[in-house]
Amino acid sequence: MSLLKLKSKYCKLAPEQRLYNLDRPLVGLTGGIATGKSTVSKLFKERGAYIIDADALVKAIYKDNETIDLVKELAPKAISGHKIDFKELRVSFFTDPNIKNKLENHIYKRLPEEFLKEVEKSQPGQLLIYDVPLLFEKAIDSKVDLSILVYAPKEIQIKRMQQRDGVELQLARTILANQMPIDEKKAMSDFILENTSDIKELEREVNSLVSVIS
Repeated sequence: MSLLKLKSKYCKLAPEQRLYNLDRPLVGLTGGIATGKSTVSKLFKERGAYIIDADALVKAIYKDNETIDLVKELAPKAISGHKIDFKELRVSFFTDPNIKNKLENHIYKRLPEEFLKEVEKSQPGQLLIYDVPLLFEKAIDSKVDLSILVYAPKEIQIKRMQQRDGVELQLARTILANQMPIDEKKAMSDFILENTSDIKELEREVNSLVSVIS
């Protein structure tokens, strides 16, 4: 597999402008729930990009003893046998602003270290893609050279949540109501990958984009 590299004309930022002062180009990949972002990440990886998964970084931080000790201090019921019960933690996280704020602060302080560890695993010059759900919500889009959105209209998101996860219609609507609207993200993105058909069409979309940016 050949390494995917970003064309120089898309390398827009200086290191001091980039996320964590990264000295290499960085692409931000995002989407909404049930738009197919994870599938697109896999397709980019197969084509030679190095994927840094924000959710995986957070999971790694939650496994750290320091994080477990903090959870034990803030929400003792969420600890079982020195492991985090995420179902229980979710309740505390969303009902107690103090717990939410302290945990988020801890996670975000640790993210740069985990992110840069992942960068070290990539090959020199290899395209780095940061798969991050909150690209726009956390203003990370201003710190990446390019932003790519995996897009599906709200109606398709709802349908997929119902079919894939067994989510009831009202819950699906509530989940979307608590996210930045997908059409707002569409207007803010440099490139759009439409995922409204099947995997073959999505692969064609990714191949077309790869030919443009690399």
